[in-house]
Amino acid sequence: MITYFTDIYHGLISLFIGMGITFKEFFSPTVTVSYPYETLTMCDRYRGHTQLIANEEGKPNCVVCGLCEKACPSNCISLAGEKPEGGKKKVLTKYILDFTRCSLCGSCVESCNFNALEFSKEYNLASTRKEDFIFDLLKRLEEKNK
Repeated sequence: MITYFTDIYHGLISLFIGMGITFKEFFSPTVTVSYPYETLTMCDRYRGHTQLIANEEGKPNCVVCGLCEKACPSNCISLAGEKPEGGKKKVLTKYILDFTRCSLCGSCVESCNFNALEFSKEYNLASTRKEDFIFDLLKRLEEKNK
């Protein structure tokens, strides 16, 4: 019989503690953002999908060495380049990122010795189609620099 009343006593104590926390939080200011009209700025350490970095001329820093493609454990990167006539270096012609397979491990960014890749700050990616998550990063860079 004594355990019955001690269980009720401990239950009431935990109820009052929980209600005290609820009342305290009820009167504290809200921390939400009116989402479609306001957006949050991402911190510097946020890691979205990878994106190409442009040089001063607006062209990508990528020299088509393929280290990012080889370092990717998910095989979600495919790139291609060609050497123009009279040119010394290869020029990037295609850089496709399949974000549906990307594990955001960062191996591609770490393996790039030419400062050509970085993590984007995009966090608002939502779609019902798989095709919307296959990014042509070269095309995105050109659109960004326009």
